[in-house]
Amino acid sequence: MLKQPFPALGEIERAKRPQRVPTVFPPEEVQAVLAQRSGMNALMASLLYGAGLRLMECIRLRVHNLDFTDHQITVHEGKGARDRVTMLPRALAEPLQRHLAKVTWLHEEDLLAGYGDVYLPYAFARKDPHAGTSWLWQYVFPAVKRSVDPRSGIERRHHGSEAVLQKAVQYAIRRAGVPKRGSCHTLRHSFATHLLENGDDIRTVQELLGHKDVSTTMLYTHVLQRGGRGVHSPLDP
Repeated sequence: MLKQPFPALGEIERAKRPQRVPTVFPPEEVQAVLAQRSGMNALMASLLYGAGLRLMECIRLRVHNLDFTDHQITVHEGKGARDRVTMLPRALAEPLQRHLAKVTWLHEEDLLAGYGDVYLPYAFARKDPHAGTSWLWQYVFPAVKRSVDPRSGIERRHHGSEAVLQKAVQYAIRRAGVPKRGSCHTLRHSFATHLLENGDDIRTVQELLGHKDVSTTMLYTHVLQRGGRGVHSPLDP
């Protein structure tokens, strides 16, 4: 801005962010929270915990990302523009298929009304002009109403709102009586911690979470050690 030479930064030490131990719900609290929701919000919240998805990864899921045969979810363009594969919980397979049957009907209604074209990433719209109306590219969790895409001016059905899911999860936490502050990301933290508690390898958990560096995943080992979990107080018999 001042058009002055920028000084060398070699001797300047970067400020370090304080490391915060994430909030984690024990399994019984997770189940209590998930029991407060129903319908599409319940499915999304269950995927945040059951598959370790980030909020926007869940919201942006497409039909072709779900593999019911191998029980896997492919996440495209996650944090850091990385793709990964995580688990599709077997307990959610049937509820998800019932949900997709309703989404199929909604998509067919849009097609009959002259719509049904969904936003496509990258250059897919140019490579295959018909891909936008195909079933496989539809959002798993679509919005209730169509809206005009500001990028193209086309009226189409976008994915559901992240704000709606955030509010639904926070409401469920309060209603379940969980005495902690929590959010959608708390369910992902709980996913990672519970896998480690069950003895899963930290490298496997790193891959499932999509962490670039294992040191990020190591944070969850601090959660396991918090308060001396597994260590008995000398006051106890």
